[in-house]
Formats: sequence, C-alpha cells, structure tokens
Amino acid sequence: MTEMTPIADGWSGSREHVRWGAVGLFVLISFGLAWLVMLPAWLSGGLQNPFFTVMASAMMFTPLIATFIVSAVMKVPGRPRLRALGWWPLRPVGRFLTMLAIGLFGTMVLALVAMGVAVAFGWLHIDVDHSAFAVSITSAVPKGTPLPPLALLAVLQLVNVPIGAVINSFLTVGEETGWRGFLLPALRPLGTWPSLLLSGAIWGLWHAPVILLGYNFNRPNLAGLGLMVLGCMATGTWLGWLRMRSGSIWPGVLAHGTLNAIARLPLLLASTALPADPALMSTLGASGVIVFVIVAVILTVTRQMRWVEASAPSPVSPEPIRPPVATAPH
Repeated sequence: MTEMTPIADGWSGSREHVRWGAVGLFVLISFGLAWLVMLPAWLSGGLQNPFFTVMASAMMFTPLIATFIVSAVMKVPGRPRLRALGWWPLRPVGRFLTMLAIGLFGTMVLALVAMGVAVAFGWLHIDVDHSAFAVSITSAVPKGTPLPPLALLAVLQLVNVPIGAVINSFLTVGEETGWRGFLLPALRPLGTWPSLLLSGAIWGLWHAPVILLGYNFNRPNLAGLGLMVLGCMATGTWLGWLRMRSGSIWPGVLAHGTLNAIARLPLLLASTALPADPALMSTLGASGVIVFVIVAVILTVTRQMRWVEASAPSPVSPEPIRPPVATAPH
C-alpha cells in the first residue's frame, strides 16, 4: 500500500506529482560529472591508472553536487531543505540510534548470509589455507615483508569492518544524499515500490564509468552493467527501507559504508584453485540479490516497507500576553 504523506515539509508541494524536470536535471548532472571525473582513467590505464581510487572516491560525491545544484536552481526540494533531504533532525533519538545499529550490524549480517548462500550454491569454495587472501596480501606489500599469521589477519579483517564502515561513510554520504536523500523521495508519487526500483536502477546505471572498465564484476561490457543495475535495485530496497523507516539518510549512509567495507570478505574463504565469480558470490552479485530480495519480501509482508515521518521540531509556545502594568508618573 502506498502512502502519500510527505516524509518532510520540503516535499509536501510535490507529493502528488513527480517533478520530472528536477529529476532529469539531477540524473543529467550526476551522470555527466561521474563520466567527467573518470575520464582520465578512460584515457589512460583504466583500472590500472595510479589515481583510479582517488577518481572513484571523487565520483561518489557527484550525486551530492547534483542535489545541491538542482535544489538551488529548481528549488526541489523546498525548505527546510536539510530536513527534506534527510540530513536533519536526528530524532526521535531512540528510533534514529536503532536504525543506525540496524544499518551497521544488520548489513553485516546480511552480507555474511550472502556469503553463506554463495558457499551453499557452490559459487564460493572454502579454502582453510586462505590461499586467495594470501595472494591479495602478499601482492599488496613489498616482496619479503614479514607478515603475521594469515588466520590472525583474517580475523582482523572481520573485526575492522565496523571501523571501515565508519570511514567509508565519509564517502557514501555523497551517494546517499543523492540516491536516497533526493531521488527516492522525488520519485515517491509513483508509489513505494516503483520509486525504490527506479531509483535503484538509476543508481546502478550511474556506475557505468567504472563498471565498463571492468570494476566489480570483471565484465567491461553491458553484461557487467546489467549485473550492477540488478544488484543496485536489490540492495537499494534495503538502503531505501532504512531511509523510509528512519526519516534520515544516515542509517543508509552507514549501511552503504558497511557494504563497501565488507566487499572483500569473500577473499577470506576463496581458493585460488577454484576462483570465485563476483557476479555470483558478491553482495551485488547473485548471492546478495537473493538475500536482499528475501529481506524485501519479508519487510513487505510485515508491512514495514512504508514511509515514516521524520519528527518535526516541537512548536515553541508563544509568550503569554500580559496586560501592561500601571506605573506612577515620574
């Protein structure tokens, strides 16, 4: 069931109709800037360009820039703008903190379940000697560098996921401001599920400058881009739910950061003898899609896939009007 109540005052004027002009300008700017940022990699080196990581990180802020430009030029959303985009207020405090915890630990659990699905279907072969992880570690340090036991390094990788999630959140705020702060509520008049799926598809297509270089799936073609679109549509339902149920982008920012931080964890189990296909065993691949689709179905059946209002500031009671006090003439 679709609710038409605005999630924030800034969207109330367009709650019945999609502002397609604002949406189109947002997509044009975010996509255009993404290609512009990644252009040096296309001109030289591709994924091997020494500044690829810097460029990919900068690309994550293009949706935020697009949001600010559209907000300034077309006044969408209206004021209060930070509230409409889910930046503020951070309350009710209990709900906000609960959703933050779900964004972090719930996302970790779902990613680990996706790894379990990959193992169960034979898409990820467990290697107790951590051979794939060993290769990734030794290739990242100078030859002959002494290393701690691989088992210890593997445990540290898992323990450091929450820290990595927080660090990655400084980058994912750029994406989440655009995809779930602006685009998802802008498309909300289409209905909850159409807005979730369309915003997820647009998010996936935005990745084209890196996917078509072979990033994520090692498929520098339309098949790789299609996989990314499907993965973002599935993952976007989870991030969108966090946005809808919290009235804030911050749980989604942390969840997005968690997904990025946990992306390399399958390497802890993978074998070099039987290489794993990221199209099957990653959180954006088949195993992740299966898990996020199941979660979306559960949330829908339990009537959780709906919007919740961000709490408005408490009104300030006006000062009572007191009659003037008579004073003796001077």
